[in-house]
Amino acid sequence: MTREEKSIAIENLTAQLAGTNIVYIADISGLNADTTSKLRRACFKAGIKLEVVKNTLLAKAMEVSENEYGDLPTILTGNSAIFIAEVANAPGKIIKDFRKKSHLPLLKGAYVNSEIYIGDDQLDMLSTIKSKEELLGELIGLLQSPAQRIIAALQNKFAGQEQEETEEA
Repeated sequence: MTREEKSIAIENLTAQLAGTNIVYIADISGLNADTTSKLRRACFKAGIKLEVVKNTLLAKAMEVSENEYGDLPTILTGNSAIFIAEVANAPGKIIKDFRKKSHLPLLKGAYVNSEIYIGDDQLDMLSTIKSKEELLGELIGLLQSPAQRIIAALQNKFAGQEQEETEEA
């Protein structure tokens, strides 16, 4: 790869990293071609971009990125693939699903909404992170709950008064 090609690759990776707050880094080496194709298809269906990258290029892209990746560049050894997603737990779920059939892919680390996660032992926690939509749904439900109770109580009170008035008449 020429110096110019490396520069272009770093620019492309930097642009990809700038466009997301969710990046998982995993080792997919050891997966056969068929399994790798299935992984790519599953990622595509889930709206996840999967790309095998050169560690040195990814490290340089992280270095010049506006995001703070902390110790993530230190895990860039061996083969690395990045999963770029819009939903925080989607790559974790895909990796966990594939791990039901084999021990791969291995999670090296993740950058999720400015938080750094390092190590394969973080996979269970990452796969259960709630998405922004799930959190908003819960928040709306919590906010609506008191209002619904007040409305129900008022309706019961007025229904009780109407019943008393009809009984008196």
